Amino acid sequence: MGYPRQVDTLTADLKRRALEEGFDVIGVAEAGEARSTAHLTRWLDAGMHGEMGYMVRTRRVRCDPRRLLPGCRSVVVVAMSYRCGQPDSSTLDTGTGCVWVSRYAWGRDYHRILKKKLVRLGHWLAERRQGAHWRACVDTAPILEREWAARAGLGWIGKNTLLLNRDFGSELFLGVLLTDQELEADEPRPDHCGTCTACLEACPTSAFVEPKILDARRCVGYLTVEHRSDIDRGLRPGVGLMIAGCDICQEVCPWTQRAPADLHPEFAPAARRNRPLLEDLEKLDEEGYLTWRRGSPLNRISYEQFRRNLQVVRENFGRKTG
Repeated sequence: MGYPRQVDTLTADLKRRALEEGFDVIGVAEAGEARSTAHLTRWLDAGMHGEMGYMVRTRRVRCDPRRLLPGCRSVVVVAMSYRCGQPDSSTLDTGTGCVWVSRYAWGRDYHRILKKKLVRLGHWLAERRQGAHWRACVDTAPILEREWAARAGLGWIGKNTLLLNRDFGSELFLGVLLTDQELEADEPRPDHCGTCTACLEACPTSAFVEPKILDARRCVGYLTVEHRSDIDRGLRPGVGLMIAGCDICQEVCPWTQRAPADLHPEFAPAARRNRPLLEDLEKLDEEGYLTWRRGSPLNRISYEQFRRNLQVVRENFGRKTG
């Protein structure tokens, strides 16, 4: 009877420590096979992952965190809000000459910020429980963060496939700490999307096959960041003035609209990435581009992709002003 009380105390202490690190939300799920394994398989078999071949190569590992950390018993999921109190992308006007960089890339690289906090949390856990093994994951590790976040009670998966939290909306960076320690699991939260379909209707390229199923090959976020080839001409008008990512399906979400903003100064927008001028970006050579994106999470966009995106947006400027 003593051990469960120790587990409960450890879990509560771990959550307090995570909040002290600056995370906004934390939850715990019992490790096991992902419940969305069959859904992921169908999605991949349909080719909706586009050029993200790594999704296929890592599908087995991605579907079970015990393959990432042998002996894993608990999945700890944390989140930090990156919402900023700035006008949304619908306020862009070709008359200003400004283009859009997704909000997640306005501030400092969240990979590094969350990873450092998670590593400190892992060391804290190992000090509290001698011999504890853990692994910190932020985006780059093959794990279904959103599913585990939902199972850990951080929120629910919205119709736009993103995690939604009643207090913080969907503009959340997620991190995962895997551990071989038994922690007290949280209860999943109910879905609060109701009959709302704002995100599905607002998508400029009709990328949602149905609620909770996104065809990445049509998604502006994918096309401007992950896609390496030319962008299909039929999709280019939908890219609008987006040169890196897209926020539309989040901006129209009522839960995100009412969420608090500017909670973390490290994610405050750098002036050069907040509504930059297209003509200024077109002047950048490769060295200038690397300087422009330095310190941000935009490393996946090569200079060649950047130039391609600028060209598409320039075409769209012509459509809007012609």
